[in-house]
Amino acid sequence: MPFYKYLFSPKLFKEYDGTKEVYEPGPLEKYGDQLLTALNLMWSFGYYTSPLLITFLYRRGYFVADSVGTLAKFTTGIGLLVAVSLCMRGLGRSMNLVYVRFAECLESAKRNEKSSEEKNHIRKYDFDFKHWPVDFTVTNSVQRVQLSRNKPLWISSLPCQIVAYLAIHSFGIRMIYPGSVRLVQSYIEPMLLQGRTKLITENGGKRNKVKTADGNEIDTVFVDNRNKSSNGRTLVICSEGNAGFYEIGIMSTPLDLRYSVLGWNHPGFAGSSGRPYPDQDQNAVDAVLQFALTDLGFTPENIILYGWSIGGYSTLYAASQYPDVKGVILDATFDDVLQLALPRMPESVSNIVKIAVRDYVNLNNTELISQYNGPVLLIRRTEDEIICSEDGNLGTNRGNFLLINMLKHRFPNIFKPEQENLSKEILAKPVEFIRSDSNELCLSLLMSYLTDNGNSRSYPIEIGEDYTSEQRDSMAKFLIKKHLHDYKSTHCTPLPGEHFLSPWEIPNDTDFVFT
Repeated sequence: MPFYKYLFSPKLFKEYDGTKEVYEPGPLEKYGDQLLTALNLMWSFGYYTSPLLITFLYRRGYFVADSVGTLAKFTTGIGLLVAVSLCMRGLGRSMNLVYVRFAECLESAKRNEKSSEEKNHIRKYDFDFKHWPVDFTVTNSVQRVQLSRNKPLWISSLPCQIVAYLAIHSFGIRMIYPGSVRLVQSYIEPMLLQGRTKLITENGGKRNKVKTADGNEIDTVFVDNRNKSSNGRTLVICSEGNAGFYEIGIMSTPLDLRYSVLGWNHPGFAGSSGRPYPDQDQNAVDAVLQFALTDLGFTPENIILYGWSIGGYSTLYAASQYPDVKGVILDATFDDVLQLALPRMPESVSNIVKIAVRDYVNLNNTELISQYNGPVLLIRRTEDEIICSEDGNLGTNRGNFLLINMLKHRFPNIFKPEQENLSKEILAKPVEFIRSDSNELCLSLLMSYLTDNGNSRSYPIEIGEDYTSEQRDSMAKFLIKKHLHDYKSTHCTPLPGEHFLSPWEIPNDTDFVFT
């Protein structure tokens, strides 16, 4: 391979040759790469602190005519340092036999993109994912759900609109999704490599690049357990939180239960390109679903969508687009991100926060969950310090409101205002304190209604129109217990396998027997 190609070839992290050792670069490559990494981190730091940096330089007089020459010399010096670092790194790589073998393998895979054998060869290496060949490309995207937004604002609010736009497109999106910050990713890179290595070597995972309808490239990993267990016939698609990555995230729970599992990283996270704005995230999870259905060979009826924290938005969007999936599991998620943002920001900027969220990051799970009629399980962390509006107050857990709004949509004649208030009251305590002596009766009534009026995926259903207030109370308690599962833990504790339960669905009387 010509020397100039080594100047910009990808960073190699590991060769899966049966050892646990990472790839060891030679001195030239090592020091050249360290210099480039340091310069890149300096650039990232300068970008995030640019308002302060520009102010500091201006006060020091670096933007006057006499200082232009100094800035030009500084820029030239940086450029020369970059060039020298690239040459050092390229020369070191061209002299390393392991790297040369990898580079030739990658070149061969790019020349023969359709060859599965060539792609299997590059899967023996872990390297900068930007250079990974595309494994699946979305050719058509499904119709996106448009969530409701505020009415157009008057010209008097234009200053707030401008500030909201600038805030979201600079630091705002990074505050909502800190996992997209490159400084954070650089810090945890060794942990990501270790987690990826475990998925590939111990679980038999395969890494794939999925190209979305808007051109982003999404980093995914698939663990196929179809021939290893009965659970393996079901695919669990995992959507991570705002600082979560599939390498060290929620995949471990369904993997321990021997499900087939597909993990992916949000746009801008680790190997995925783009930014985690809602439209890009929607395209990403849509591409992941299409990949599962087209290339991996699963059917919607054998797919469970599993989302943790802010990944609940990605999960519910996917469910709204693929309503025939087997079920949805939402762990430690919320109803509307605005309700979490407002208590954490000064009241003086509340109008700006409302505009920023509604116009640019409208993560409204309540609206999405009403567009999916399949089985849903909400897992609530009883000591959650993130999803609660007030610390230590379980009644302010935003998952409560997501559950109530879903049940109000599905059972409008059961969840009248009186039952809604009752639900808020009983959800202020762990679900184990909900007492009901009429569980069998409630189930029997639901099954009888569906027998006479249709299947359980035809929500809303009108059962309860002629019920007394006491009967509605009993049914409300029964439905809450069937759709909510409590786990005594904080927000970021890994979910044990015994809490990963199949979402409940009203059974048909043909396949249900009372015990």
